[in-house]
Amino acid sequence: MLKALIFDCDGVMFDSRETNRAYHDHLLDAFGLPPMDADELEYVHIHNVWESVAYIFRNSGVPVDKVHEFRAKDDYRPFFRYMKMEPDLRQFLAIAHRHFKLAIATNRTDTMEMILADFGLAAFFDKVMTAENSRCPKPSPEPLLEITEAFACRINEALYIGDSAIDEECARACAMPFAAFRNRKLTARYYINSFMEIFTLPPVAERMAAI
Repeated sequence: MLKALIFDCDGVMFDSRETNRAYHDHLLDAFGLPPMDADELEYVHIHNVWESVAYIFRNSGVPVDKVHEFRAKDDYRPFFRYMKMEPDLRQFLAIAHRHFKLAIATNRTDTMEMILADFGLAAFFDKVMTAENSRCPKPSPEPLLEITEAFACRINEALYIGDSAIDEECARACAMPFAAFRNRKLTARYYINSFMEIFTLPPVAERMAAI
């Protein structure tokens, strides 16, 4: 029976495409470079910050360590204003955390804790795995494996909800059931368009009915 629900952050809990655009364009601008093109935006939206910085500065001649030095002194919080939390997320979490262990598996790094605190969501989650604290970031299955280890549950007792090919690959690599959030192009066991719709999925409904 299902015991844990695990979520990606960007593209699932939050629409953060404009956040990623504004932040990475800010980094480029700090070094006198033009904004990202469409392909670069698509890349940074689903990859961790180390991969993203390496990619968008790949032809610039700017050493990536200089970019990360700048990042370490910079303040990310002004970019929160671009983040749009899913309208039914808080309602869903208020119910779900009484029935399931809840976790996040994201390729964000040190910004995840700030986001949960600033949006008042931290208390709902039992485990948060990022590209910074995981043994190996997504698409490696390690974040999901570390969560199931912490929860003492089997792989098939957890469900991962994501929106990208990286999330799909991460779940497939450890054979965890996967639900695609607003992305019918992915190969998934379930397809959903909102958080409250998660309660209609058979394993979720079965668990809630049994409690």
